Amino acid sequence: MASESERTTVRTYIPAYQKERWQAHADDLDMSQSEFVRTMVQAGRSGFEPPEAESREEDTTEGDPVEPRSPDATPGGDGLKDRVQDILADGDYYEWDDILAELTDDIEDRLEETLQELQSENEVQYSGRHGGYVRDK
Repeated sequence: MASESERTTVRTYIPAYQKERWQAHADDLDMSQSEFVRTMVQAGRSGFEPPEAESREEDTTEGDPVEPRSPDATPGGDGLKDRVQDILADGDYYEWDDILAELTDDIEDRLEETLQELQSENEVQYSGRHGGYVRDK
């Protein structure tokens, strides 16, 4: 069983304008984007109670409540398909490269943030001499 302090990555896909709003709000609060989203999710969860039929079950091994499974964000949907439809929703024509750029817009920021986090946790190190990153052993 994972310890309570162990961290793991969670990813979500949102429109670029939403990311910009969240980043601006995070900056206003002097938070990282990850910290802001984590805080926002925790705050939002406090307003959701599971329906009576889906109430929490007790885990008999640890005695900790087991949370009900979250419904699919887009039941029956495909995340990539939904994102492409969102991009094309404005009625403009987009070339392949433009759609690709919209879909991968935040990957560089996410990669940089992830590498910095891994370096700060001494899990990855960068070597200019060797010209790249390597996982610490």
